[in-house]
Amino acid sequence: MAMYWLVQGCQPGDSLVFHYSGHGSQQRNYTGDEVDGYDETLCPLDFETQGMIVDDEINVTIVKPLPHGVKLHAIIDSCHSGTMLDLPFLCRMDRSGRYVWEDHRPPSGVWKGTSGGEVISFSGCDDDQTSADTAALSKVTSTGAMTFSFIQAIERGQASTYGSMLTYMRSTIRNTDNDIGGGVVTSLLTMLLTGGSLGIGTRQEPQLTANEPFDVYSKPFSI
Repeated sequence: MAMYWLVQGCQPGDSLVFHYSGHGSQQRNYTGDEVDGYDETLCPLDFETQGMIVDDEINVTIVKPLPHGVKLHAIIDSCHSGTMLDLPFLCRMDRSGRYVWEDHRPPSGVWKGTSGGEVISFSGCDDDQTSADTAALSKVTSTGAMTFSFIQAIERGQASTYGSMLTYMRSTIRNTDNDIGGGVVTSLLTMLLTGGSLGIGTRQEPQLTANEPFDVYSKPFSI
């Protein structure tokens, strides 16, 4: 897979970033390693002829090989992106900022972690939600709501820790929810691919996943 170049030859002390902003979808999982029964997928430009990129493939390509001393941040602004890297732990946070780490390790025992490195992923929404493109945030042009709120958190000094970053992103999007529509195109795409029903206007909540749990309010955010 082309994205393997990102981790190929990495050394202790390296800090890597994987950013994707585009269409995401889901497809049925038949191996039993997904809690909700679906694999999350990225839809590159050629997905109609070459297929979608499945979360299992992403995990094997850029997560599992990551050696000790290397850090990888993923920023995934797409629909159904909550667990796009198939990382073992998801930070389930409520609107008051309280959180618990959900264990998403597959019952099969398949290893979804790294080879000693650290992976932390910010995503645009939960697995069952859609991510919006909207002009409601920038007031100028249409942008990915998650990407805009991520950048704004840094620019406004709200990214001192991973917890403060996540809560700021969520509150920014929540405060403009009435002006943000769901990802209609990707919702239609998902309905066709999975045989599911169409749910438009799902409110999006950015998610945080990692290869190991940590205290999100004490760990400094650093790329």
